[in-house]
Amino acid sequence: MSAGSRARILAATVGLSLVGFAGFAGAETLADAVALAYQTNPTVQAQRATQRALDENYVQARTGFRPSASVTATVGRQLSGSIGDNNSSSVTLNVNQPLYTGGRVASQVTAAESDVMAGRENLRRVEIGLLQDVIQAYVDVRRDQQRLAISQENVAVLQRQLAESKARFDVGELTRTDVAQTEARLAAAQAQLASSQAQLAISRSSYAAIVGQNPADLAPEPPLSRLIPPTVDQAFDTAERDSPLMRQQDYAEQSSAARVAEAKAQTRPEVALRGSFGGSGGSSGAGSPFADYSHNLQASAVITMPIFTGGLTQSQIRQAAERNNADRIGIEGVRRQVLLQVSQAWNQLLGSRANLLSNEEQVRAAGVAYEGIKQEAQVGLRTTLDVLNQEQELRNAELALVNARHDEYVAGASVLAAMGVLDVRTIVPDAPVYDPKANFDKVRHGFGWTPWEPAVEALDRVAAPAVIQRPPVGVTPVAGAPASGAASAKAQ
Repeated sequence: MSAGSRARILAATVGLSLVGFAGFAGAETLADAVALAYQTNPTVQAQRATQRALDENYVQARTGFRPSASVTATVGRQLSGSIGDNNSSSVTLNVNQPLYTGGRVASQVTAAESDVMAGRENLRRVEIGLLQDVIQAYVDVRRDQQRLAISQENVAVLQRQLAESKARFDVGELTRTDVAQTEARLAAAQAQLASSQAQLAISRSSYAAIVGQNPADLAPEPPLSRLIPPTVDQAFDTAERDSPLMRQQDYAEQSSAARVAEAKAQTRPEVALRGSFGGSGGSSGAGSPFADYSHNLQASAVITMPIFTGGLTQSQIRQAAERNNADRIGIEGVRRQVLLQVSQAWNQLLGSRANLLSNEEQVRAAGVAYEGIKQEAQVGLRTTLDVLNQEQELRNAELALVNARHDEYVAGASVLAAMGVLDVRTIVPDAPVYDPKANFDKVRHGFGWTPWEPAVEALDRVAAPAVIQRPPVGVTPVAGAPASGAASAKAQ
C-alpha cells in the first residue's frame, strides 16, 4: 500500500468519511458503518470466497453419479529395414457410467452437503465477529470523542480559574500557594488532554481499518435492549438453537457420520456400464496412416467386488467411526463453550448496567456539590483547593459515566453475539444481505449435470450402509436442523 493510500485511509482528517459512503445525511450512524464494513471488509470477503470454494466439493462429489468420457488418438510410423516401413493410426472414445457404488458416492454427497452447511455457519460466525468489531470500534470512537470533550472543558475551566486566582492574588485575596495549586491542576489537565487526543487517534485508526473509512461525526448508537431477552435462561435457549458454533459442530458430526457409511461402502460391489467406439488403420511404405480403417464398438457391464484388502478397509471404517465419535462428543464441548460465553456476556451486561446507574447518580451528585463549593468559596467558606478537588471529582465522574455507557453497549452486543442473533439486519434492517445459497444453486445446476443423475443416485442409495444416528451427548438436537447424517440434510 502506498503512502498516499495509507493517508487516505488512516489520516486524522474526516474528509473521506464525509463523502466516501453514499447515503450519509448529517452524522454518520452505526448502520452506515455496519453496512459499509459488511460489504467491503476483507476478512468477510475472504470467508465468502472460501465458502464458494467449499460449494465445489458438493459438485465434485456428485460427479460420481455422472458419466465420464475420454478420447485416445495415436498416429505412428514404424521404420524397419527388413520388412519395410509401416504407418498406423487409431482413435478410441471411452465412456464410463457408474450405476451402483454400494452407497459410496451417495455418502460422499451427504458428507459434502453437511460440509457446505457447516461452512455457512462458519461464515455466519465470521460475520457476527465483524459486527462485534464494528460496534466496538464505533463506540470506542464515540467514547474517546466524549472523553476528549470533557478534557477540553476541564482545561478551559481551569484556565479561567487560574486567571481568576491570579487576579485575586494581585488584590491580596489569595496566596501564592492558591495560584500554584491551580497551575498544577491545569498542567495535569493539559497532560490528560494530550492523552485523550492520542487515544482518539488510535480509536479512529482502528475504526478505519475495520470499517474502511475514517469516522465522521458519529451519531448516538441505537439501543439494543429490545433485542436482549429478559432472562438468562431465554438467552441460553436461543444460543443452543442459533449459535453458529453449535450448528457448525452439529453439521460436522453429520458429515463424519456420512463418512463412516462411505468407508463401509467399500465392502460393497460396484456396477458400471462401459463402452468404447473407435477405429484403426494404416498402410505400408509411404501410404497414409489413415487408410483401410476398421471400426470397433464395444459395450459391457462391469461388476467389481472387493474380496481382500489386507485389513485396510476395516481399519478405515474404525478410523471414520472414531472420528465421528470425537465429533459427537465435541457437540457437548461446544455447547458448554457457548453457554459459558452467554453466561460471561450476560453477567458483564448486568454489572455494566448497575455501574451505569451508579455513575449517573455520581455525576448528578458531584455536579451539585461542585456548584455548592464554588459558591461557598466565593464567600470565603471554602479554599481554592476545595474547589479544585471537587472539580476533579466531577470530571472523573463524567469520564466514568462515559466509560460505563460504552461498556454497557459493548456487553449488550456480546450477549447477542453469544446467542447467535447478532446479524447485519439487527442494525440495518433494509441492508442487502449476502446469500451463500445463491452461489451453491448456481454451481450445483451448472455444467455437467445429466438427466439420469437422480435415478442413479436413487439406485446408489438402495441397500447402502446406513448412517448411524446417535443422539448428541447431553444435547437436545438443534431445532430446525436435519437429523445426523440423514439424506434430508440438503444444502439448500
